[in-house]
Amino acid sequence: MGNSLQALNHTQFIPIFIGLAMGVALGLVPIAIPGLSSPLRLGLAGGPLVVAILLSRLGKVGPLVWHMPANTNIAFRELGIALFLACVGLGAGTKFLATVMSRDGLIWAASAIVVVMVPLLAIGIIGRKWMRLNFIDICGLLTGSMTDPPALAFANGLARTDAPSIAYATVYPLTMLCRILIAQVMVLLFFK
Repeated sequence: MGNSLQALNHTQFIPIFIGLAMGVALGLVPIAIPGLSSPLRLGLAGGPLVVAILLSRLGKVGPLVWHMPANTNIAFRELGIALFLACVGLGAGTKFLATVMSRDGLIWAASAIVVVMVPLLAIGIIGRKWMRLNFIDICGLLTGSMTDPPALAFANGLARTDAPSIAYATVYPLTMLCRILIAQVMVLLFFK
């Protein structure tokens, strides 16, 4: 509506960086909740997420077009996943195998498998049997509910369509904001 095709296909980096700066600023704003001893914050993940949703809804403000062309979106997505996996790998460090193969490491690994697999299988069965969702949509919903970019990359490669990304995008924002805020509330309530 009012945006030329050329403007929508041209990557504008200034709006991207303005949006990121606004998101970081919003993430640092304290949100006072009655009954909690400290304010909550959206942080460096939640702030940019909320600002991105709001700016994408606006579409355009003056000369700034808050739209990212598909090819730029894919490039940033792939770069983000690669950087994320590189950081995880570097963070695991040289003691990863020794840690996982220790008694405590095996207990934590087994617990993680149960904590992850039970909800995934339950939602997968519910989604397929009662909601009549197809496998690709279920993959996108589950990866979004886990906020798991590597799993989304796998689902996208498996599907060769954008269907997993669309399903991921429907649940990811709410899941991410809930994870950010609920973790802070739990710390404030249970670890006084």
